[in-house]
Amino acid sequence: MRMLARRLLLPGITTLALTATGCSSAPHTGAADAAAPATLAPAGDGTSQQLDVAAAPEGTPTPAAVARAGGKGRTEQSSLKVASYDAASGRAVIAKAPPGPAPKPTKSTSTPSSPSPTADKPVAVGDVIASAPAPGAPNGLLAKVTEVVGKTDRGTEVKTASTTLASVLNDDKAEGKVPVDPSSVTVEPLMKGVTFSWAKTGGVKFGPEGAKLPLGNLRLDVNAAVDTAPDAPASAGASVSGFVQLAPQVEFSYDGTPGAGSGPRGAFLGMSGDWSSQWKLQGRAAASTGAPKRIPFAKLHSAPVIQVGPVPVVVNLDLTCYVQVEADGRVTLDVQQDVKGDFKVGGSYALGKGWTPVSRSDVKSTPVTATVTAAGKVKGALGAEASVGLYGAVGVSADFAPYLRGEADAKASASSDGKTSLSGAWALYGGFDLSGQLHLQLSLFGTPLFERKIPLGALNREWALASGHAGR
Repeated sequence: MRMLARRLLLPGITTLALTATGCSSAPHTGAADAAAPATLAPAGDGTSQQLDVAAAPEGTPTPAAVARAGGKGRTEQSSLKVASYDAASGRAVIAKAPPGPAPKPTKSTSTPSSPSPTADKPVAVGDVIASAPAPGAPNGLLAKVTEVVGKTDRGTEVKTASTTLASVLNDDKAEGKVPVDPSSVTVEPLMKGVTFSWAKTGGVKFGPEGAKLPLGNLRLDVNAAVDTAPDAPASAGASVSGFVQLAPQVEFSYDGTPGAGSGPRGAFLGMSGDWSSQWKLQGRAAASTGAPKRIPFAKLHSAPVIQVGPVPVVVNLDLTCYVQVEADGRVTLDVQQDVKGDFKVGGSYALGKGWTPVSRSDVKSTPVTATVTAAGKVKGALGAEASVGLYGAVGVSADFAPYLRGEADAKASASSDGKTSLSGAWALYGGFDLSGQLHLQLSLFGTPLFERKIPLGALNREWALASGHAGR
């Protein structure tokens, strides 16, 4: 994807930010109030403005925006939408959006933007489309109009090419965190025994555990069988059971104040949130051959729309939850653990320094029960592969895996009188692994491309949970 030059270098560009009507990834059970109009306040340098960052309204069309060449390049609300889009040809149909409810007034040091007659003019070459999810564009659309094909019975058909957020956010600044609405998350179970629950504001809850959850949280419960060692008795059948609970949020920032060169001065895209899980690993798992066996049990997807000033920015979140067991087939475990903490992964850009990874996690665990028999080693994880990006393109991917690790060293002896004895030591450890990488698609911000994926850097922490000695 090529980088678009700054607005100051392209004074003839007309910027058009559009949205589509309700195309969320899952039906909402209740509609929130319409989002407040975008507020624009001076950012302190006399040229850029500070844009609000907030969740787009539920159940109503997200406010659209347009900036005309004669309007000093400022983005204004419009009443246009993307009626359809064809990814193969890059063609889109732009139409008049149905009127939505009047926005609520908010406190601001400046006058909120409002629909302008110039913003509702037909699209022209050079306009830039930034659309919420639309027919043919389930992850939204960010594109520049390269040709106006003509009028149709559905609206104006245009040809488009890819572009960047720098072409719509220009010299302005924005920074904020937006919680992900758990009711907008779609879940694809990958095995039997998986249940999904969530709770959101307004007292709306879903699933068998919804009544227990804090607002804004989602939860996955799983009960999965694990391959048992061939020589293990029937009573040593292996399994992993428990739940993962989290409250994800999107973190977004952009600093377009003029600096040396083209593109923004700074940017950040990431995902953070609270994490908690309680899970149990028991039985004698089969020996691992090669890489540890990873068993995905559910895929989650959400495409929240965040309103950056008047511009709708579509963030795509994907999460694959899994259990992973690595064992030598000899040790039998019965251990239960509570894990609580938080996490943050993302990419941060600074002019002159480029993109740098951001990853951190503060996790604590408590053993509820712990026993180890026989000799050997075993490690089990209940983790998640996550990715966050813009308009369907991956920007950051991460693998977060809290785990349990057990090892035992047993010695057996026999005497001439027929008596036997067994002695040894065992220990259990808790920990987590966090890894990931930045991707080329972060150039959607309008920053320079980088030639390779940038690793987040492996983060690992481990602590002792329990230990003991066995003897008889």
